[in-house]
Amino acid sequence: MTTAAYNADNPFALAIGAAKAGKTSYVLCHQPKSFDWRIREASPHRLKRLPDSQFFEVCAVLNQIMQMA
Repeated sequence: MTTAAYNADNPFALAIGAAKAGKTSYVLCHQPKSFDWRIREASPHRLKRLPDSQFFEVCAVLNQIMQMA
């Protein structure tokens, strides 16, 4: 996830809500390494967990890129 403003027009970045200082958080769907945060020992995001609908949307975009399902 990132709060970089230039992701607002990135078709592979899905806005998931507000983060620190009122900035929008984005999930970068074209970077699957972002999904392995436990392996990388990254700290959890402030939102803790995405609502199921947003998680499914992220997975759908990732699937379009990787064509896994």
